[in-house]
Amino acid sequence: MDSQNLEYINNLLEQDNEVREKIKEQVADLDKKTRTMSGVLNKIHSTPSSQLPPLLNQIKPVLASCKDTNASLANIIPANQFWRWKEMWSISLRNAVFAATLVGYLESGILLTLPQVREILGIDASWSDRYALPAEDYLHGVISLVNELSRLAVNAVTMGNFEEPIKISSFVKDIFAGFSMLNLKNDTLRRRYDSLKYDIKKIEEVVYDVSLRKLAPARSRST
Repeated sequence: MDSQNLEYINNLLEQDNEVREKIKEQVADLDKKTRTMSGVLNKIHSTPSSQLPPLLNQIKPVLASCKDTNASLANIIPANQFWRWKEMWSISLRNAVFAATLVGYLESGILLTLPQVREILGIDASWSDRYALPAEDYLHGVISLVNELSRLAVNAVTMGNFEEPIKISSFVKDIFAGFSMLNLKNDTLRRRYDSLKYDIKKIEEVVYDVSLRKLAPARSRST
């Protein structure tokens, strides 16, 4: 290869390395924030429901700060190169989706939609060629939410909250029904979806035990 060609290739490599290092820096920041949120959210398993609002208030500023990190990432990625770099932040973004959807459930008992999560994380639709929240990553975050709620169903009972497992059961079954209507071709996503059956079984066992012992109000048991 001639010197001009070598210089051209070397410049391209240097540009790629520069972009990669900048992405790593922002992803590390996003990881730090998701770890902080996960650490606080882990306390829900030992916190009575009446004391959850102050706990969630600790998370909201961290969740809101993810907007800045996502904006920084969007500014780093060159136009039309989303798919080239997305694997560098996919796991981090899924963890952020998990935190957002868990907060949404704990506050309102609902599943936040993909557009709602995108708004919470400050991911602008105009960035789609550079930085976005794909449906696949949103669904991975939702599956993580179900995993966590199956654990909460058990721990809620130990704290004397016998209605929560019943609410969780209805919520999770609705999510599972939604997943069953999707055409999931991604192998990893499909395997994780299949694992939801074990979470549902675990929750159903808790609900059965609560119902058998008549620990929850009759109206709750019948829903």
